[in-house]
Amino acid sequence: MTQTAQKQTVNVDLGDRSYDIQIGGGLLPSLGDACVNAGLTGTGIVITDSNVAPLYGDTALASLRDAGFKVTLEQIPAGEPSKNLEIMADMYERAIAAGVDRRGFVLALGGGVVGDLSGFVAASLFRGVRFVQVPTSLLAMVDSAVGGKTGVNLASGKNLVGAFHQPELVIADTDVLQTLPPEELVAGMAEVVKYGVIYDAELFAFLERSVSDILALDPAAIAHIVKRSCEIKADVVRQDEREGGLRAILNYGHTLGHAVEKVTGYKQYLHGQAIGIGMAYAAHLSADQHGLPAEHVQRQLALLTELGLPTRDASLDIDALRTAMSVDKKSIASIPKFVLASAIGSVDFGVTVPEPAIESAWKTQHA
Repeated sequence: MTQTAQKQTVNVDLGDRSYDIQIGGGLLPSLGDACVNAGLTGTGIVITDSNVAPLYGDTALASLRDAGFKVTLEQIPAGEPSKNLEIMADMYERAIAAGVDRRGFVLALGGGVVGDLSGFVAASLFRGVRFVQVPTSLLAMVDSAVGGKTGVNLASGKNLVGAFHQPELVIADTDVLQTLPPEELVAGMAEVVKYGVIYDAELFAFLERSVSDILALDPAAIAHIVKRSCEIKADVVRQDEREGGLRAILNYGHTLGHAVEKVTGYKQYLHGQAIGIGMAYAAHLSADQHGLPAEHVQRQLALLTELGLPTRDASLDIDALRTAMSVDKKSIASIPKFVLASAIGSVDFGVTVPEPAIESAWKTQHA
């Protein structure tokens, strides 16, 4: 891909905490100027991981330093296991050693793991410093970098400790997706499919028509799915910043998906791959419990499969998954809550289903 996408901006309207998401190709070299324009000052740390640092660390640091910022680069091991309290505590010490104070900032340069952990560092260091998201994976661009959710995992489950802390700015340079491993690109598409199911039947239809263009990183197709995904998430977050209601629709496929990650030790599947299995399960459960037409189930399964996402894993034990779901942060009194679809583009959240239905949907998924 030699052509880059023209810059577009999506605003997340949260009153005095509003911020812009800048989307387009070639944005990383102007990161420093963007941070100046967003009003950042002082000393900062850039948190990245061992995969991203060799690719984009120098570019980010040079841009920030050229703009007058004093910054250091802090690197964590790539992968979900790094999203833990021990590494977070180490980032506190490194930030303080680097000279970050209450006027400083934390900048996340990486995918969802880096963004979630960095955001929680920013939310809690000195009871809150300013934060910038520079997502380098598709999943982070369309989902985790937007909306202010931060956190780390515990042995008990995923994202059980965290805070809401909105960024000052999100810079989504779509050119960096050229170096993203194909399986990471595909994993990110799980969240885009989710947006189509929960909010936008037109987006879902676009994905059905555009699989080959998306997987080939066609600039226009990528720009469209990133921008539309950010628009949807921004609209949901605007209405329900702290997940008191509507924002829960963003968890479609995640109740079981997070359980898949937990029972496989966060090693067998990327997050988006686990969510692919979770969405396939949610589709079957929606058909059984919420009137989702069979055609809409099959469209979801077909799109996930065409993108290269898994939709089933017969080796997993539903009893173990059910146990994992009981400690999910969306569960109440160990009873899991589901987002279920009545049609592509329309869902309900906070749905409790009968216990036998939890197992029967799994059996249907693997029939």
